[in-house]
Order: sequence, then C-alpha cells, then structure tokens
Amino acid sequence: MNKIVLDASVVLAILNQERGAEKLSLEMLSAATISTVNLAEVQGKLVERGLSPEEAWEAALSPIQEAVPFTAEHARLAGSLIAATRKRGLSLGDRACLALGLASKAPVYTADASWKNLKVGIPIHVIR
Repeated sequence: MNKIVLDASVVLAILNQERGAEKLSLEMLSAATISTVNLAEVQGKLVERGLSPEEAWEAALSPIQEAVPFTAEHARLAGSLIAATRKRGLSLGDRACLALGLASKAPVYTADASWKNLKVGIPIHVIR
C-alpha cells in the first residue's frame, strides 16, 4: 500500500473509536504518516483529557507508522495554502497536514467536514 497522511482529527477518531474511524483498515494504517505538527496536536488533546504527557505521546504514536518532521519545504507549502483554505477556516496544523500530503504526493485523511471539496492538488478523504 502507498503512503497516506493522517490529520490529527483522524488519529483522535481512531483513538476514541469515533464514527468514521472504521474506514481506515489495518493495511491503510500500516502506511500511515503524520506531520510532527499534527502529532503534537494529538498529544496536546490527550493531555487536556487527563493523560500524562508520556501516556499521551505513546497513544498518539500508536496508530501511526511514521511521524514526519515539519521541514522548511512543508512550511513553504503550508504558507502557500492560506489563500486556498482561508474561507474554510483551516488552521496551521491543518495546512501542515496538507503540506505533508503535497510533499509526499499522498492522499490525506481527515475527520473535518470543512475539508470536503477542498482542491489543493492531492486527494482528500473525509471519514465522516
């Protein structure tokens, strides 16, 4: 299976066994990557929910095959996406996810419905 990129919202859906998480098979997760920006977002949400930072870090990594460092190229791509994503209210973390997808030429998976019909040059799959 080719690489896929997960948004923080998908990782949280998987960890919380939320609706839509079942759309990601074990085969897909074996090829899953995440930007370190989104990984920090997941860890932070889990710490807010009461996990220790160490427990949250381990949980955040559990469904991911590879955490990809946020590079200068990713920063350039994320900054370039502001015009295409502004009307939908996408955050820097959202654009970091899309930047990794663009740089990797990989489809992106999100649970955020505001990404539906977003056209940035890569396939975007909204799981719910």
